[in-house]
Amino acid sequence: MLNFKNDLKYRPKADRSKILLISDDIRFHSGIATISRELIMGTAHVYNYATVGGAVNHPDKGKKLDLSISTNELTGIEDADISIYPVDGYGDVNLIRALLIQEKPDALVFITDPRYYTWLFQIEHEIRQKIPMIYLSIWDCEPAPLYNKEYYRSCDTIMAISKQTEILTKVVLGEYADEKIIKYVPHGINDNHFYKIDENHEKYSELQKFKKDLVGNYEFVVLYNSRNIRRKSTSDNIAAFKLFLDSLPKEEADKCCLVLHTHQVDENGTDLPAVIELFLGDRKNQVIFSDPGVDIAYMNMLYNSADVTTLISSNEGWGLSLTESMMSGTMIIANVTGGMQDQMRFEDESGNWIKFDESFCSNHFGRYKKCGDWAIPIFPSNMSVQGSVATPYIFDDRADFRDVAKAMSEVHSMTKEERVRRGLLGRSWVTSDESMMSAKNMCKNFYDAIEQTLSTFKPKNKFKILKVKDRPLKTLKFPISL
Repeated sequence: MLNFKNDLKYRPKADRSKILLISDDIRFHSGIATISRELIMGTAHVYNYATVGGAVNHPDKGKKLDLSISTNELTGIEDADISIYPVDGYGDVNLIRALLIQEKPDALVFITDPRYYTWLFQIEHEIRQKIPMIYLSIWDCEPAPLYNKEYYRSCDTIMAISKQTEILTKVVLGEYADEKIIKYVPHGINDNHFYKIDENHEKYSELQKFKKDLVGNYEFVVLYNSRNIRRKSTSDNIAAFKLFLDSLPKEEADKCCLVLHTHQVDENGTDLPAVIELFLGDRKNQVIFSDPGVDIAYMNMLYNSADVTTLISSNEGWGLSLTESMMSGTMIIANVTGGMQDQMRFEDESGNWIKFDESFCSNHFGRYKKCGDWAIPIFPSNMSVQGSVATPYIFDDRADFRDVAKAMSEVHSMTKEERVRRGLLGRSWVTSDESMMSAKNMCKNFYDAIEQTLSTFKPKNKFKILKVKDRPLKTLKFPISL
């Protein structure tokens, strides 16, 4: 009966804890939706779920949908209990209060940037009198966001998706860190969905047709798969591709293309066809758009069609397209910032995967240069302190598109066999127990954190008497890890 692919022991429906999960609607294609879907599918045999499924202008808002039957079909179990409440945004106070009564969950789990949950943190005392609050947390860059301190204090457990998020959370919490469960739970990809298709694979002929239909006779393919928004630096990829082509003899340049798996125009980004026309001119047809609204099988074919995947975001909590590319056996070019640096596996002087501490919270300044052979790192050429009222300061790590062009040239100069060798090293590492970036490992880490939380949770008292003190200065001994 059971065909879920991890080591978590099956529990009958009546014996499972219920999780109230707030995230993107798991039926959609965002990175948060993808990870939430993997977590639910990988733990549906040990937990029951009521999910608040967020979207912008959600077409199903106000409904309750039962996904139990479809979950049974996907996982091979017979008694899944999965429901979804579609909402605009991530819901509101009244919805959560109603669901606490109606669904009677044992824990509340929520995902993504804390600024989307200020309303939730305002009722944390009310929630934590009954159940724990568990935050799958993301933070893109230094300096340590001291303005998030009260948000982090409002949680019983923080699952940090990157090593940088983990250390910055501890720095921000300071003396309160010991009161929390803080665990490294990196994003994980399903290795049954993303895999290498070589000439011996049964889908090789299908891949050849897919690639021919997508890119025609182009022989060297650079792939970009992310949103067309400012921080993703999509236009810098186009400028880099232009310089890369200019560095080649004409006959070689004619064999190269850039595939953009994104929307051509986005109000949060730019008009990409206009950018392409400016930089590429009569070579504009060497930039090919791929429809972003597709299924997982298409995406695996897309990564297998590419020689390298590039993501040079100036801020990036994780960068899921890199993990998917590595799982598919395709090399990556990435900016050294946020969670992307985890996926490149930078080594210290002893050859070990680097660790962060209070005085070294990120490798974006380039303390360590050596990384896994599957990655070509781009160290930021400059950093600007950006901010807003809600997030007063954060580094914007800008990659120089000229460095990206050099990285494209480096990958192009390799033989096809060398690119495949390096890509397969990436797949081997991303499926390993060291990286913990497979769906199996992610679900196990998620389960361990929840079980530890449930076993140690102590409900908060209805009220607490506090002595009013002067607010301490929000400053750090080590503001940045130079």
